[in-house]
Amino acid sequence: MKIVIFDGHTINPGDLTWEDLEAIGELTVYDATPPELALSRIGDAEILMTSKCPITREFMEQCPNLRYVGSTATGYNNIDVKAAKELGIAVTYIPAYSTEAVAQHTIALMLELCNHVALHDASVKSGDWTSCKYFCYWKEPITLLSGRSLGIVGYGQIGKKVGEIAAALGMKINVYSKDREAAIKSDFLSLHCPLTAENTAFVNADFLSQMKPGSILINTARGALIDEQALAGALKSGHLRAAALDVLSQEPPAADNPLLRLSNCLITPHMAWAPKEMRAIIGKTLADNLNSYLAGGTLNRVDLL
Repeated sequence: MKIVIFDGHTINPGDLTWEDLEAIGELTVYDATPPELALSRIGDAEILMTSKCPITREFMEQCPNLRYVGSTATGYNNIDVKAAKELGIAVTYIPAYSTEAVAQHTIALMLELCNHVALHDASVKSGDWTSCKYFCYWKEPITLLSGRSLGIVGYGQIGKKVGEIAAALGMKINVYSKDREAAIKSDFLSLHCPLTAENTAFVNADFLSQMKPGSILINTARGALIDEQALAGALKSGHLRAAALDVLSQEPPAADNPLLRLSNCLITPHMAWAPKEMRAIIGKTLADNLNSYLAGGTLNRVDLL
């Protein structure tokens, strides 16, 4: 049995092994696969693992041996699941493996915007403290989280974990699905919902205008949830104090993305999910899903939903 991984580098840049999959079949791993190389790389393999390369009906129809596509992520919007089902190709995914990591990164983004740790570290190392006549100083106001409110959009495992940590810091939690008005008027609003056709760019100019003036938007979910031009406008106008994003609508981003030039927009490179412990879970779950399929099971099958 031949197994091909199209997007292996982000999961395993060299600090893990693929031994669980290697025990199942002949494994070929590519660091990343652009769409134009997909057909030549799949060859006559029966099993495909991927997270970013578009797996379209046209592609699958040209792969007569293909019988299984495993998403290497929680999201699988790059796979035409309807077409796969019609073609008799199984599709699996990796459920909720990164809850703790994404929640931790969300809180880290909030804390960075409130305490400006990197800014002050750079200031000290540039000599500002050495030349200061006072024993302390701050270059930006420090915001206390205790007593502030946090709106959470998407109250699944990650959203609940973020709420749990934030509550421990003394914050008031407002869940969007339970009280939209309270959530959208919170001091912080954090996105944790999946991307669907219905909610693409739902954080648009109208939505942003309803947010509390001076509030902060955080997104560690999917970049396409936000209309980035509208967000840039809200940040430039000062209606929003800041934004902190781990995801963008295009990744890597285009050089002209307006958010890249804004000092009040903190951006990290889609890294919230990436601690080694989380990536190890992906490798094991890929093998578990495939072994289940080969044994006639349905573990984490999405084509059967």
